Amino acid sequence: QVQLVESGGGLVQAGDSLRLSCAASGQTFSSYAMGWFRQAPGKEREFVAGIHWSGGSTYYADSVIGRFTISRDNAKNTVYLRMNSLKAEDTAVYYCVSRFRGGSYFSASSVEHWGQGTQVTVSS
Repeated sequence: QVQLVESGGGLVQAGDSLRLSCAASGQTFSSYAMGWFRQAPGKEREFVAGIHWSGGSTYYADSVIGRFTISRDNAKNTVYLRMNSLKAEDTAVYYCVSRFRGGSYFSASSVEHWGQGTQVTVSS
């Protein structure tokens, strides 16, 4: 049974940085594309960033390009999302996702596994 467990969320001020982590178990981590979605209050869940199962490519939503960086450590079965220059509009619950042998972009319908989410709140 695949489990994705996020951590690292919290309350920060605009301009601050955070690093989210997602520890995966129950899957051959190196064979899975990993990604992050987020959902703000009253809004639909949206794709944020993804990394190819091979680690060879990444993909970002336009709103986070240049500020967020996704990376993976296959030895630790963990994917990270480094978030810099945070803005109030980045406030959301952030979800870790995975898909077997997937590419770096995820649509919501292509996600095979979801984590429970971690709250990120950015005060302005």
